[in-house]
Amino acid sequence: MAQRNSRASTEEDENVLSFPPASAPDKGATALDMVYQAAAVFRSMEAHARETEAHAQSLCSSALERLQLAEMRAEAAERAQRELIITAEHKLQYACKALEQARSCIEAQKDKLTAVELRAEVAEAEARQAKEALALVEEAIRKRLLCANPDVDGRLTAVA
Repeated sequence: MAQRNSRASTEEDENVLSFPPASAPDKGATALDMVYQAAAVFRSMEAHARETEAHAQSLCSSALERLQLAEMRAEAAERAQRELIITAEHKLQYACKALEQARSCIEAQKDKLTAVELRAEVAEAEARQAKEALALVEEAIRKRLLCANPDVDGRLTAVA
């Protein structure tokens, strides 16, 4: 029964020992038994401490691996971001050059169009002048050279 009480109390709390009442003649055996129990408790505590330490080291190792992995991913993301920025800058520079070329081309086309319009106006003026000169020449031919009279149709007829 004492063993059952001892077992029950150690099951309830492993760090608390229950000592059976000692009888006078068994004091040496009781003391030896207590030393063994204390040694068992210390071994149990040491084993528990080793397990806890191993678990803590495992957790630290795992956390360190995750941290290293996260750092590698962060560095890779930063590299990718830098590459994207560089690519975007190159594309932007190319687009700016293309835009500037397009503006230059538009300005050149505007200048050409203005020149063509001026030439067209000059050509129209020259055509009007030529038409007027031709009308004067026709009139002069009609009056002086042909001595013609306009007929009903509006055409010249020669007098023979």
